[in-house]
Formats: sequence, C-alpha cells, structure tokens
Amino acid sequence: MTDKGYTDKIKGKTKETIGNLRGDDKQKAEGILDQAIGKTKEVTSDIKEKAEDFIDETKDKLNK
Repeated sequence: MTDKGYTDKIKGKTKETIGNLRGDDKQKAEGILDQAIGKTKEVTSDIKEKAEDFIDETKDKLNK
C-alpha cells in the first residue's frame, strides 16, 4: 500500500473532529468528504498496482 490518500484521510478526520467539537456541520461534512476522497485515492492506487503486477506477470508467462 502506498501513502496516496492517507493525508486526505487524516486531514478529513481532523476536520470532522473539529466540526463535531464546534458543532459546525459544514466543517464536519467537509471532513467526511475529505476522508472519502482519501479512501478513493487509496483504492485506486491499490487497483493500479495490482493491474500493473498482473500485466507484468502475464508478459513474463508469454515470454517463456
């Protein structure tokens, strides 16, 4: 796993927590959105890595 999306998730969790403490629904919602963006980046990165590995393995098998 890479760190893509990790900072967005941390930033989002921080915003959500501050929003909860202040009673600021907008900030809380922004935090939840940032966390979702971070998770999406992580999943996308993982899928890309797995696809690249699959392609490399397939090329290796075809070249044997």
